[in-house]
Amino acid sequence: MSGNDERPVQPDLPDPRLEAEAAPAAGRVPRDHAFFGHPIGLMTLFTTELWERFSYYGMRAILLFYLTDSIADGGLALDEVTGLALVSIYGTGVYLLSVVGGWLADRVIGSRRSVLYGGIVIAAGHVSLTIPGAGFSMFGIALVALGTGLLKPNVSSMVGELYSRDDPRRDSAFSIFYMGINLGSLLSPIIVGFVNRQWGYHAGFAVAAVGMAIALVFFVAGRKYLGGAGDSVPNPLTREEYPKLVRIGLFILAGLVVATLIAWAVSGAFGISTFIDTLSYVAFAAPIAYFLVMFRSPKVTAPERSRLTAYIPLFVAAMLFFMIFEQAATTLSSFAKNRTELSFFGIAIEPAFFQSVNPFSIVVLAPVFAWIWVKTKDRPPTAVKFAMGLTLAALSFVWLSAASAIFADEKAPAWVLVSVYVIQTLGELCLSPVGLAATTLLAPKAFRSQAMALWFLAPAAGQAITAQIVQVTQGASDTAYFGIVGAITMAFALVLFALAPWVTRHIRHADAQEAAAPAH
Repeated sequence: MSGNDERPVQPDLPDPRLEAEAAPAAGRVPRDHAFFGHPIGLMTLFTTELWERFSYYGMRAILLFYLTDSIADGGLALDEVTGLALVSIYGTGVYLLSVVGGWLADRVIGSRRSVLYGGIVIAAGHVSLTIPGAGFSMFGIALVALGTGLLKPNVSSMVGELYSRDDPRRDSAFSIFYMGINLGSLLSPIIVGFVNRQWGYHAGFAVAAVGMAIALVFFVAGRKYLGGAGDSVPNPLTREEYPKLVRIGLFILAGLVVATLIAWAVSGAFGISTFIDTLSYVAFAAPIAYFLVMFRSPKVTAPERSRLTAYIPLFVAAMLFFMIFEQAATTLSSFAKNRTELSFFGIAIEPAFFQSVNPFSIVVLAPVFAWIWVKTKDRPPTAVKFAMGLTLAALSFVWLSAASAIFADEKAPAWVLVSVYVIQTLGELCLSPVGLAATTLLAPKAFRSQAMALWFLAPAAGQAITAQIVQVTQGASDTAYFGIVGAITMAFALVLFALAPWVTRHIRHADAQEAAAPAH
């Protein structure tokens, strides 16, 4: 991607021809070819996302270590189990708030303002994390989760707005955009890990803050190249909807109160564990409520209910996949620090380094998988791809369990953990790219605009499962923990392989019903 640096845009000394082509009239979305055949607005969003992901993954790479390290070494001295659960539930919060962020953009403030406000909140959160003290740290973590929820779902939607629906460059644009995500997440653990080792945790968080500040600069300075992309509110709230919105808000508030009371009754006291359990219950309840609303809606037809039924095992598979995949920042980080030889080909490395393996593998392997799906004409069916992805995730934990047993009396070589991340990346490439497409295709038409929210609930619930598992398995060996979780996940993957023909039949039957139905 170094080619991007060879052709910089100079806003202070613009080329008049570039200005005429790239800077659209206010409110008009650009359709130019100034950025390597794409609208120059793509460069704005690409760099914004690159630096935002740099800040997010940089913070996440050292968060567990900071929470659990001793006070003498600059940490907060939380016990290992609480730290693992807290980082997991932080990820749950990010995805739950992404649902809220998407709704706010669609109904209230638009995508551009949502991204801008989210970026400011994220930057404030990182700054708060640079200040010593548990209070500042928890406040900073909450701000980063809130800001990411506002920003995460809406940058992607702005990329889509740069292109008409039939523009052949659309798929290529998202590939370029996805590259920005992986470049940011590839570089940040390495850089932040190094800074953390040299100058401490708060310096590492400061690097993340700088990354988010750079993202904001690119976003604000490049606004003129976006035209009106993200400015409008696609489905603004009307006054007639206010009473219904209030009722829904009160219902959600009541649900939060009930979840908190249940968590309090389980733990016996208010504290971090109560907060972790409360968000876990919300993450479990949200997709159940979503499915019930869709099944009961009079706007959903019989064929759509058939597709929705077929989607349930796919959603559960995605939830279990992300339960394992998102442990990169929790149990795998702990394994990196405590059970892994921190040298690779004779070079000393930081524990955070391992979180760069996944984005590096994505960059290398994504084109290979794209070629495979083209050559096989997008076969096998979606359900089989989900089962393959889940199988690979399960295998990564089974393999780590075996390696943990083999190296029970010594630290495991770095290549063991690297191989775990590579196996998980193979699983991600089988499941994740087709997951959202399957969600948008199988969701009822009346709920199609909310498909992204439904998809985000899978990693939210998956990480909530992790938050609960690490608490109930306290004291278990790495061999037992990774082996049991991997075996249970593998069992469900086998079930999904068996269910795959049933899922495919339901989808095709629904398609046939709709095709045979008379037009209205």
